[in-house]
Amino acid sequence: MGLFNNIATDPPIEVFHLTELFHQDANPSKVNLTIGVYQDENGKTLTLPVIRSVEQQMAQDLTLTKMYLKGTGLDAFCTACLKLVLGEQSPAIVENRACSIQTLSGTGAIRIGLDFLYRNGFRTAYVSAPTWGNHESVLQTVGFEVRKYRYWNKERLCLDIDGFIADLEAAPEKSVILLHACAHNPTGCDPTHEQWIRISDTCKSRQLIPFFDLAYQGFSSGDLDQDAWAIRYFAHEAKHELFVAQSFAKNFSLYNERIGHLIGLFESRDIIPKFRTQMATIVRRNYSNPPAHGAHLVATILNNPTLCGEWKNNVRAMYERIHAMRHLFYNKLKQLGTPGTWEHIVQQTGMFAYTGLNPRQCQVLMQQHHIYIMSDGRINICAITPKNADEIAQKFFDVITNVADDPKL
Repeated sequence: MGLFNNIATDPPIEVFHLTELFHQDANPSKVNLTIGVYQDENGKTLTLPVIRSVEQQMAQDLTLTKMYLKGTGLDAFCTACLKLVLGEQSPAIVENRACSIQTLSGTGAIRIGLDFLYRNGFRTAYVSAPTWGNHESVLQTVGFEVRKYRYWNKERLCLDIDGFIADLEAAPEKSVILLHACAHNPTGCDPTHEQWIRISDTCKSRQLIPFFDLAYQGFSSGDLDQDAWAIRYFAHEAKHELFVAQSFAKNFSLYNERIGHLIGLFESRDIIPKFRTQMATIVRRNYSNPPAHGAHLVATILNNPTLCGEWKNNVRAMYERIHAMRHLFYNKLKQLGTPGTWEHIVQQTGMFAYTGLNPRQCQVLMQQHHIYIMSDGRINICAITPKNADEIAQKFFDVITNVADDPKL
């Protein structure tokens, strides 16, 4: 008998499982609204023009080699990333109280940041209800006790700010609070500036540790600085010690390069050298070294004003298409007289819309109409195009009109 004959089968990861089912579907009108990747008006995920240009330059640069980076990453990348998130004139940067560690995209940043916190005695962490599907599993793998704070009000289809604050007030001191900096995944519903200030005040009074997940900078408002507002308020106005995990998968369209970074910001500059040594150890034990190609791409663009301006235009163009498709989908639903209120679709921001469909309706959309959608009703707005918007809206109308909830699902 083999040693592994009795191992268990894990359940499929929903977003990848649905994408695989989509690829197997022979229906010509099928649409995949599940996976969170940017798509153009033809449904293609293309490499940004500025990335193509820099890659061509890099191919001719004989000074670039395939030598290891140091474990904490490419310095030119890390320095530029700090400024992108905290601002060019950040007091935390000037005072040397913040540093950036290159990581394996945003997921890697979350993982090694949590490893650092767990190693230093933090044991309880809170995530929003709902949150990105991987947050809770990464926290559990590190060893944290995972709790949830109220976030989405299902009846009013908006942020439950009072429940949010109440749950933070009840959290034990030194709990880690995982926050979505902008374009909340999956709801697309972000706090207002005034609500962010309330959240900050509560974290401060309760001695909670803010840990921001910044996966969509630029996709919420089209403005990179505006989308970093909450982080900068917590860092500079409220003077929190905090962490930020950033991914460049989305706003650089570098999905398979796995480029991201972790920011640690502390009360004293004396913490930074200690933090770096611990991060070097944690990185070594996890994956030893970060990838170089994507880091050189991002560093080259962020450190060159002309290229950076071109990239910002690319980000703005992606935002504008997402914004336009959000309003197009909303208008199509309204024109059909779709039951319910749909203002939440245009009030939400970023790549996703939290439609409010129940699991049974989502199931029927896939099985009968070949519209692939997450079971919580989340859709990727980018997958909507002027060519398929009418058909998608019509199928949503049919399901919402004719399919009730199934309590067994």
